[in-house]
Amino acid sequence: MNTTTIHRRPWLAIVSLSAVTSALMLGLAQPQESTAPKTATPPATATTGPQVFTVDDVHSMALFRVQHFGAGQFWGRFNDIEGNFAFAPGKAEGMKFDITIKVESVDTANDDLNKHLRSPDFFSAKDFPSMTFKSTSALKVDDTTYDVTGDLTLHGVTKSVVARVEYCGMADMGRGPKAGFEAQLLIKRSDYGIKYGVDKGAIGNDVKIIVGLEGALAKK
Repeated sequence: MNTTTIHRRPWLAIVSLSAVTSALMLGLAQPQESTAPKTATPPATATTGPQVFTVDDVHSMALFRVQHFGAGQFWGRFNDIEGNFAFAPGKAEGMKFDITIKVESVDTANDDLNKHLRSPDFFSAKDFPSMTFKSTSALKVDDTTYDVTGDLTLHGVTKSVVARVEYCGMADMGRGPKAGFEAQLLIKRSDYGIKYGVDKGAIGNDVKIIVGLEGALAKK
């Protein structure tokens, strides 16, 4: 378009100028990316000493596994678990576990089997309603793994055991700080006086135990 055309049609020049002005204004209105350094999200809990967490019985459980009839590995669980644990992230110093499991809460998804496990053949739930684990020391293996020594009381017998404990994490999702651990250990049930089926090999003697713990920061 030449100059003569613009002079003959002055409204074109006005429209063009308006479009350019609008474009500049829109550009200025767009949010500009900040050049300031971004601040890292702080950890959920910052502390130098161990903190105490109360076990959340809804999100905690204990599993056990034993061989059945020399064939498959049979699993069961305990639903009622309570207690507390204390720790400082990344440290073994001050780490403690005090856990109680109600034997009556044994759950195999079969009522008849549950009743048998509560009987004197196995856990003798009426005579020994609870099993407990109370830690006595902890050794750091790596950043998330610990060997925790403690006294396991089962069926009225107390023995020292070592559990391999994995730190699962800690965070605050708006309901206060929570932390989680998973512990694994292997025991011989005959050591605790539970010998039903051992002599004929119908039920294995070695029992694997897995305990999943989630706890909420205890109120002071």
